[in-house]
Amino acid sequence: MDFEPITRPLTDDEAKAEAERIIARSCQPEMPPVLHIPTSFRDDTPLPAYGDTPPVHQDDKRIVPAWAAGIAVASIGVGAGITGVGCGAWLVLQGLASVTLYGVLMVTLPFAGIAMVATAIGGACSKARRSVSKTVYEGPVVQNTQINNTSNQRGMFSRTRNDVR
Repeated sequence: MDFEPITRPLTDDEAKAEAERIIARSCQPEMPPVLHIPTSFRDDTPLPAYGDTPPVHQDDKRIVPAWAAGIAVASIGVGAGITGVGCGAWLVLQGLASVTLYGVLMVTLPFAGIAMVATAIGGACSKARRSVSKTVYEGPVVQNTQINNTSNQRGMFSRTRNDVR
């Protein structure tokens, strides 16, 4: 390659040849293309029907542990139970969705009546009991209060114990 600077202007043919050379060089791949080589091999030759070694019996020893069977049964039971709870909740919510104010008042009216009668009876009994006897306690009153403060403070932790008797 000639890297010497050109001091004269290029002719049209030289400029065209130089442009084609630059374009061809820039479009060439840097590395040669990768050849695709197979990474596996399949042997399609038929296997012999019999050979020197007789077949060996292989026992099936797949035993499910008791804990795995228990977990499986428990998960089925939990799934069925949750499905039942979900269906029950759906039914209750469907019933609550159709509740009206008049329906609620009709359902709670007997309970409100019973509560009103019980309150009236309780008030009458309380008034009757107060009017029959008035107990007045007279005498000296002794009040004794003893406070023991125990404090153990060591380092970062402390403990204060107040005993009020």
